[in-house]
Amino acid sequence: MGVDFNYRDIWLNNRVYDVLVNLTPGIRWNMGHRWQTAAQVYVPIVNQYGDRYKNVRLNMAVLSRQMAVGKHWKMKISGGLFGAERYGLDWKNMFIISPWLAVTAQAGLTGYCSMTAGWQASHTMRRFTAQIGPEIYLHPWNTGISVRAGRYIYGDYGITGECFRHFRHASIGCYALYSNKGKEDAGFKIIVMLPPYKRSDHKVRVRPASNFRLTYSIEADNYAASSYSTDPEQNEREGWFDRDLLPWGPETMPSDYSIKERKEEERE
Repeated sequence: MGVDFNYRDIWLNNRVYDVLVNLTPGIRWNMGHRWQTAAQVYVPIVNQYGDRYKNVRLNMAVLSRQMAVGKHWKMKISGGLFGAERYGLDWKNMFIISPWLAVTAQAGLTGYCSMTAGWQASHTMRRFTAQIGPEIYLHPWNTGISVRAGRYIYGDYGITGECFRHFRHASIGCYALYSNKGKEDAGFKIIVMLPPYKRSDHKVRVRPASNFRLTYSIEADNYAASSYSTDPEQNEREGWFDRDLLPWGPETMPSDYSIKERKEEERE
């Protein structure tokens, strides 16, 4: 369970900000052999964005599989209902060149699907998206730098650069981007991993969301250079892949969460 918090200053009413707050109950099932399914529901509790956002709705339902190809290439294939009101197929990749240099690539074929104002969906998946670029990780400072260029979900082309400094349970970064439709934009991001930091080894765990992620954009444009997510808790600190699948970058830092083993009673 988490909270999705949105605000905007559109200056069309007497409020300084419009606010939209959703509870985000979800479920994740690790099926073995790195197969995973995840789903998430939005439950609005504060809504100043209008009638379109007043309904309880399914936000994400995804089946995915991760794998390592050799010692340098890791891959994730996903299908289902993604974030940003998209459904379809997604393919994520990272090719590790050295401990400080890697190349990431993503490609997706999606269509429109929204349950915000009733069921609305495109009949076919026609929107092709792709991004590719290098990533640099400076171990002495736990700092990551990435540049990705590609085609985004609303058909625009552009390039995005990010820089993140990673701390014990938090990451702080800034970004700048350019797209042929939205032009220049920039902002900052803050990711805080939420306690409790010890988790049990039970087969079923009930817990809060793993992180709080805040993005501030100067232009507040939700359409230019926009991408979708394939995991309800996806963020730049944890990346696209499991920590133990060819660890690289922030994945080589100590884990935010440790597993608390159960003490079994001795029986005579």
